[in-house]
Amino acid sequence: MSLPHALLTALLEKPSSGSELTRRFDRSIGYFWSATHQQIYRELGKLEQAGLIRALPSPVPTRGQRKEYEVLPEGRAELRAWVDRREDPRVSRDPLPLRLRAAGVVGVGDLLPELVRHRDLHRARLEEYREFERRDYPGGPRTEQERVQLLVLRGGIDMETGWVSWLTRAVEELSGTAGAPEAGGSADGDVS
Repeated sequence: MSLPHALLTALLEKPSSGSELTRRFDRSIGYFWSATHQQIYRELGKLEQAGLIRALPSPVPTRGQRKEYEVLPEGRAELRAWVDRREDPRVSRDPLPLRLRAAGVVGVGDLLPELVRHRDLHRARLEEYREFERRDYPGGPRTEQERVQLLVLRGGIDMETGWVSWLTRAVEELSGTAGAPEAGGSADGDVS
């Protein structure tokens, strides 16, 4: 995924200013595609220069004022082409599995508490995603957009469930407690 496409998506969902986009990234898109505020503003300028977005007309001069952006037809066409593009899956670049593999060569050392910490962080994120689903889709999705957004959310739930399960297994194996029930959750990572 690329930041320009993430911004085009967000702007098609709702025309926004740069500051609104940064808040929206912090609350939603940022869960699976992160960007700094500086990167967002820089990319907005590039998208505007490329003729993919424009600042909405303002009744007052905008110098020093916040601009609200909307996607132009060329931006929608670019996003459509990107959605339709064929791409192979990408390898995850999370360093934790590599750190664990390195521990196999140099020794586990103090890695176990870090694995526990990561598992707990993934559990918290999993519960956060499940709460989003309960809060935002109590009766299921009502529109096509909500249906697709829910699919993305459920993908996040599945990924976090996988992390919790794998980290639980790693902690059990490395601590010698494999097969013993763990306090606070089942071995499959379910926290409900």
